[in-house]
Amino acid sequence: MIMRFLKRVPAGMMIVPLLIGAFMNTFFPAALKIGSFTTATFSSAGAATAMGIQLFCLGTTLQLRDMPKVVKRGGILLISKFIIGATIGIVIGKMFGLAGVCGLTTLAIISAVTNSNGSVYLALMKTYGDTTDCAAMALLALNDGPLFTLIALGASGLANVPFMALVATVIPIIVGMIIGNIDKEMQTFLEPAGNIMIPFVGLTLGAGINLSNVVKGGVPGIILGLITVFVGGCFIVFCDKIIGRRPGYAGWAVATTAGNAVAVPAAVGLIDPAWAPYVGEATTQVAASVVVTAILVPLITNWWAKKYGCPQSEALQAAQAELKTAK
Repeated sequence: MIMRFLKRVPAGMMIVPLLIGAFMNTFFPAALKIGSFTTATFSSAGAATAMGIQLFCLGTTLQLRDMPKVVKRGGILLISKFIIGATIGIVIGKMFGLAGVCGLTTLAIISAVTNSNGSVYLALMKTYGDTTDCAAMALLALNDGPLFTLIALGASGLANVPFMALVATVIPIIVGMIIGNIDKEMQTFLEPAGNIMIPFVGLTLGAGINLSNVVKGGVPGIILGLITVFVGGCFIVFCDKIIGRRPGYAGWAVATTAGNAVAVPAAVGLIDPAWAPYVGEATTQVAASVVVTAILVPLITNWWAKKYGCPQSEALQAAQAELKTAK
């Protein structure tokens, strides 16, 4: 009964646990922090572990010959997301100044639109994409933090890039890839675990979301989330289809705001004091965008994948055709 319900909900295997985690964190946060295995499994404390296991199992399915495709697909998504976020923010900044327009700060726009939620992307690619799509997450880790925001603001020379954090993101994939290329039996054994981890990634991701942030961010925060999804998403999908010759589902999957982006305005304010007066307002708006995009993007990606195709639906159709032929 539960599985049938999850299959009826768009991206249900991830979005339903995510909403449960967000509800618990918003209204009963203490319940997720009682300690031991409960906190490790069902709170945001387990998000990194769940995602790390998923990346490792993904790595076992990735063959060395696939690496050029990974760089191409990930590069298109990474660069197009940066371009649209930087363009929108810089244009508004030039026209209206640092304070932005209609209560929406320039700092919030660049921070939200240039950063993507890797957890949401990876979960969606496990549902709709292929191994290459999933592995592209290693490249997308580059925009999870203040670096691209500072580049867009013209202050990249002052950025302190956490290089080892980027390396640490890639290591689980690399170790898994080495094992998968050496031993095909290990690849066969570990591959299913990537899908098994999807609801756990969704739950732990949701456990780091507070739904009250939508209220705190107000109308500007909601508008920022809509800009990130629809303006940013349309441009990324366009680049994914025209340059990458792909259906576009991955473009929508990356049209999110990373949870880590909430800390970006503060980081920018410390590096460049000119932005300090706008840090508080920008932070609440970015937090609202995190919530809005985490809810909308899985729904849109599901609709797009069903309408325009994706590797998982193609594989299902091929299996059904083969079954009919066998009969």
